[in-house]
Amino acid sequence: MSAGAESGVEQMLRQVAPGRYDAYEALLKTLAEGSVWMLLWHGRPGSPDAQYGNMEVDGLGYAPCVTSAQELAASGWNRAHVVVPGRSVAEALYPDRWGLWLNPHAPGGGVGVPWLDLRRIAGGLERLPAGPLQLSEPALDIPQFYALLGQNAQHTPAVRALRRAWVQPALGAAYLAIGLDLYDTSQAAVDTVRGMLRQSLGAVPEGLPVSTVALSDEHDPVAMWMRANARPFYDRDAYGSAPAAPPAVGGYGYPPAAWPQGAAPQQY
Repeated sequence: MSAGAESGVEQMLRQVAPGRYDAYEALLKTLAEGSVWMLLWHGRPGSPDAQYGNMEVDGLGYAPCVTSAQELAASGWNRAHVVVPGRSVAEALYPDRWGLWLNPHAPGGGVGVPWLDLRRIAGGLERLPAGPLQLSEPALDIPQFYALLGQNAQHTPAVRALRRAWVQPALGAAYLAIGLDLYDTSQAAVDTVRGMLRQSLGAVPEGLPVSTVALSDEHDPVAMWMRANARPFYDRDAYGSAPAAPPAVGGYGYPPAAWPQGAAPQQY
């Protein structure tokens, strides 16, 4: 990159603003395809004691980085650094619930990318819904689908319980999510669960998107919300009992109002 030229990440950073979820999504895509200059607090690149720097904002941890050699010079960082693909950084940080902070030295404090968004970069932005996610108990009147799904679950030994949520992403269509609580996650068991779902989807109204989520996934925001807020609509131990009362409506993701300049969006 020639002197004075902006990286793609820097071009996207200039577009990010409170409420501009489209611009933030474009930043994530560019970050997934580009590289960042990670600041090493200890060690040298490739050494066993190499350690990224860390910072905390609103109780969440982040590893600071810069977005180009020019920004590295502007930051005044005088320790070691390493250039790493954005997707690789995301894969390394999100399992321990660390986010990435871009250009903390910049006017306004830079931009934070929380760990849940790094998870989307690592897993595929097109595969995981864009936050903030608004999550609630579904208000859909589709008892035939729930009844058929429960009946089929009863004949699928791998299924312990099923939960549900209505998911409205920041970008894209809302959908019904079914949470799968499984006794057995072997490939054979998962195949039987897929068969159960195929047998049940015929009762879904035309045009209604349905997705599934593993309730054992400790990093999935929909699973996190279901575990905390959604009582099972099918429970093998209580199958045939009265339906559970719906939980109160809740939300997940960024604050509804604009986040302060230089401060990261809040996560669930």
